[in-house]
Amino acid sequence: MIIILMGVSGSGKSTVGQALATVLGWNFCDADQFHSAAAKEKMSQGIPLNDQDRSPWLESLQSAIDEWLREEKNRVLACSALKSSYRQTLRCDDARVKLIYLQGSFETISERLKNRKNHFMKEDLLQNQFDTLEEPNEEAAINVDVSQSPAAIVQEIKKRLEL
Repeated sequence: MIIILMGVSGSGKSTVGQALATVLGWNFCDADQFHSAAAKEKMSQGIPLNDQDRSPWLESLQSAIDEWLREEKNRVLACSALKSSYRQTLRCDDARVKLIYLQGSFETISERLKNRKNHFMKEDLLQNQFDTLEEPNEEAAINVDVSQSPAAIVQEIKKRLEL
């Protein structure tokens, strides 16, 4: 099984993903590792990525997910997956891929980004992420409120996925 934790930057994908992977004894992967140096540089300059920038990133992620599924490797993947089309590319329609939407208000997430250090994604790009976000419906994803502690979020995900 692959669990994709999706949401805007600052929603807790990496923090929750690492904690969930540890609890489950699975491997964790952050989709940011799949961005090109050029894309990271663009974001660090406060320039939002467009679909053309994201295309090679999504293709790399799709290949990794295909390999994990083929090899039956359990993974927790932190990935923004902001648009429905991105989630389709990532195989979110596969029964072995579970989508968790870490959902929070602009204000909550903005406050988190103000306190985050040493990350290429800058706070001023958050509005662009919210503008780009196509929230998944309840049938497509499990929605989890990010105002909870990471430990509470992990427990909620485990319970709702019956793990």
